[in-house]
Amino acid sequence: MSAPRTPSPEPDHFYYFAYGSCMCPVDLKRSLGESTHDYVVGPATLEGYRLGFYRQSRRRECGALDLVRDPTASVQGVLYRLPNRLSPQLDQREEGYLREIVTVECGDRVYEKTRTYVVADKLSTELPPSDGYSQVVLRGAQTCGLPEPYYWQLFYHMLNLQQQQSPSNR
Repeated sequence: MSAPRTPSPEPDHFYYFAYGSCMCPVDLKRSLGESTHDYVVGPATLEGYRLGFYRQSRRRECGALDLVRDPTASVQGVLYRLPNRLSPQLDQREEGYLREIVTVECGDRVYEKTRTYVVADKLSTELPPSDGYSQVVLRGAQTCGLPEPYYWQLFYHMLNLQQQQSPSNR
């Protein structure tokens, strides 16, 4: 008869892939209540998804970023290693989004079982982001070292959405 297996202890942290305003550690601090700079692992890549603005943020009153499955695309973002005690605050910040477990690459490592969030009820068309939201997203991309070509791709996508919006909707 073999000895009973003792369950392995739960890790005291979780990995979180941020691709929108949470890429900015200063903006994330606002929701989590403490500095998150020390929790940044680095720039990361999520394969099989693309970005889109398929959520209307009530708090920001504009379009907010979402992940959309696309086998031909990839998304750049920031990988955090957050303490479990911050999980409830992160879930609260991501209201309207659902947790999804993904695999990302950061540096020369693969991080399986990484948490990210996707919009629960996606809009049928993209909604432009506000200037303020765009600035937070770009600040996070720059602060955490996302590749420059990706930064500019993100910048022009947001700008094009804003320019397509009719003047009567502004």
